[in-house]
Amino acid sequence: MPSFHLVADVSSDTPDRVRPVVAQVFPTGVTEMAGGFHIEAVLEGESARELNRTLLSSLRRAEKRTRLRAAWTSGDTTERFFDYGSKGSRPAG
Repeated sequence: MPSFHLVADVSSDTPDRVRPVVAQVFPTGVTEMAGGFHIEAVLEGESARELNRTLLSSLRRAEKRTRLRAAWTSGDTTERFFDYGSKGSRPAG
């Protein structure tokens, strides 16, 4: 299963509601910022799209008004997402 390096910003109107989900999924690599969290982690999964969808769905179960800006890097490709939508891919580096 491929490994993906994630760099993401999670923002929410009520970050206290998503904090438990973030802490459960990411025991390390989380920095709190105003209105949310900055995350750097490595996850394994079938694709960046599937990992992104799973993560955002988990966060939105806790708080509907949660936003996710994420860059997933595997090998020599980085895929960027805003919420569920792909913003394209580019060579990593």
